[in-house]
Amino acid sequence: MSDVVVPVEILGQRYPIGGGLDAAYIQQLASFVDEKMRAAVGQTSESDSARLAVIAALNIADEVFRLKAPADARDAALAARLRRLEDLIDAALAD
Repeated sequence: MSDVVVPVEILGQRYPIGGGLDAAYIQQLASFVDEKMRAAVGQTSESDSARLAVIAALNIADEVFRLKAPADARDAALAARLRRLEDLIDAALAD
């Protein structure tokens, strides 16, 4: 896919976003960020867009970490189970 420039609007500001992503997907990402920025406006009395962006970024990072945690726990549980199976196989082969 070739690089495209997609104009998006976040918190009333227009930004040209370029990249190899699908234009609809870029719009979807921008809408998500806009939603998070607007939520940040509701969480604080800040009006500085840079500070609002940091608050929104922290909220997005929190979501990512919370979504990622169960996968990390599953991976750790699976690794432990595989080690136990490996130990059982090694013990059976040693007999």
